[in-house]
Amino acid sequence: MAGAVASAMLFAFPAFAQDSRLSLADRVARLEQQAQNKDQSGTGMVNQMQQLQAQVQQLQGQIEELQHQLQTLEDKNKAQYTDLDARLGRIESAGAGAAAAAGGNPQAQAAAKPAAAAGNAAAGNAAAGQAASAGGNPGAGAADPAAAQAAYDVAFKAIRAGNYVEASREFRSFIQQYPNHALAPNALYWLGESYYATTNYPVALESFQRLLSQFPQSEKAPDALLKVGYSQLELKQTAAARATLTQVAAKYPGTKVASLAQERLQRLQLQSGN
Repeated sequence: MAGAVASAMLFAFPAFAQDSRLSLADRVARLEQQAQNKDQSGTGMVNQMQQLQAQVQQLQGQIEELQHQLQTLEDKNKAQYTDLDARLGRIESAGAGAAAAAGGNPQAQAAAKPAAAAGNAAAGNAAAGQAASAGGNPGAGAADPAAAQAAYDVAFKAIRAGNYVEASREFRSFIQQYPNHALAPNALYWLGESYYATTNYPVALESFQRLLSQFPQSEKAPDALLKVGYSQLELKQTAAARATLTQVAAKYPGTKVASLAQERLQRLQLQSGN
């Protein structure tokens, strides 16, 4: 009986061993397949991450470009509305000055009458000439503001319409005719803007710097200094632009130009990674 059992076990052992070997091979195959799947999954994840990073970088570039365009539009709109308010105030002041000058002319005419009534033709002519000379400057002063305002309005209307070439021509003409006029700083600023809008950054920079040099106390000085920084950026003068924008933020704290300068400085810092 014991011999029969032993014989049966001997015959069964090879089959059991073969089943064990097959089971082990299957397990190894499964492990290899799992490892391969993990490798493929890991590679796929890496590829996906790289694609996502590329898309994020592309979107960041598009966002920066849109921010730049929006900033340019905001700057133009802000400057235009600020100038309109200032121009209305100047028109009212010019009207009051013209009225005062017109009121002074009758006095000059009254002063000339006694000389004309003296009966001496030579003396009368001299007195008339003096009266005309004395009264000529007030008359010219009364006429010049109106003529200057009209010339300025033509130039400003052109830049509002987007006719930058015409605007630059008209503002240059205004500055040549009225270099010391109250609107000369505004004309220099908008002359710079007309060049900036047409990407003529070197000439725009020159116009803004000229305004700051000749009219440092002008209400347009803060905007002009900010645009100096912008123009320097466009000309790839990054170090100079940083210094200018830092000066704007320090010199005009709490103002819109200071806020714009700080925003541009932050953008430069992000772009440089420093």
